[in-house]
Amino acid sequence: MNQPESVRRYLAEIGRRGGKKSRRTLSREDAQEMVRIREARRAFRKYHAQCFWFMREDLQIGSEDIPEIIKGLRLHGGRSGMKFAERLCR
Repeated sequence: MNQPESVRRYLAEIGRRGGKKSRRTLSREDAQEMVRIREARRAFRKYHAQCFWFMREDLQIGSEDIPEIIKGLRLHGGRSGMKFAERLCR
């Protein structure tokens, strides 16, 4: 099933333009901070009942909340919580 050359060129142009627009530049530090926030949110969900029962379950975790997440994991998370906290400290 061959497409006419004009259609192929049109689709190639759209794909090329879309690829250019969707690329974003992100510094290494910003990318690492995004990963830390994602990991902190994951820890909050996983250990909520054990470590963060006093916080709202739907709390939006940001970079300013990471020290509190680390503290809770170290105090009440057991061995697996300590390992999780170690990953967040890097």
